[in-house]
Amino acid sequence: MVNVILSGLEEELYEIIVQSLESVKESKTVGISFSGGVDSSLLAKIAKDLGYDIVLLTMGFADSHDVEFSKTMAKTLGIRHEIELISEQTFSDMARKISDMINVDNLSWNENCIAFYYVAKLAKKHNISKVVTANGIDELFCGYNSYRDFIPEGEEAVVGLMKEKLDNEIRMMKAVNQVTSEFGVQIVQPFLSEKFIEFAKTVPLEQKIKDKDDLMRKHIVRKLALSIGVPEESALKQKKAMQYGSLIHKNFLKVKKTWNMNF
Repeated sequence: MVNVILSGLEEELYEIIVQSLESVKESKTVGISFSGGVDSSLLAKIAKDLGYDIVLLTMGFADSHDVEFSKTMAKTLGIRHEIELISEQTFSDMARKISDMINVDNLSWNENCIAFYYVAKLAKKHNISKVVTANGIDELFCGYNSYRDFIPEGEEAVVGLMKEKLDNEIRMMKAVNQVTSEFGVQIVQPFLSEKFIEFAKTVPLEQKIKDKDDLMRKHIVRKLALSIGVPEESALKQKKAMQYGSLIHKNFLKVKKTWNMNF
């Protein structure tokens, strides 16, 4: 357990994260999908402090932001780290295969499914059957930039956007697991559990986002991360979605032009 004194809300958030992790942990080694950003670093640090046998899993094109940044953060955290470099030569075929499999006309869904395909491929190499992700934090703690557009309209508008994003994320992760089942790997999201969602909804909005100019957001999450020893470089890092940080978005836009598909 963490060996520092936390404020009331920090402690509540910490405890619900621990409970959510316990609900998905197995006795075997657990992989964590890792970009080095605040969400995955917070998840990794808490799991390490709890004594879990964990491996950080990162995928991306060579020299991509996530590959390079995750190396630094994993070393600082002192946790085993494995990387899957995406081959430019085979990416188009893999991306087309996954797009055909999920058959969804949605750019974000396609890119996320491609990303987790490579995460699962890496997990399989290291005999890991369950990968934990931090999906849900951005939806529940206003991590996305779009929340800045809604906050001037009031809390009800923000809550409405949150519901839309949660519904989309939950459905998308079902598609992700359809793809990763090829490797016998399950992707689990402790922060999309009913219990965690209900807790997050009770957190005051000002602990998530301040105003339309708030570029950081997720304030209570960042505060907890700093309190338990997540490096400041990670805890205060602005969001960069995995499909962008891994360069999947850039490369997927290139290859899909050859498919005559519009999404």
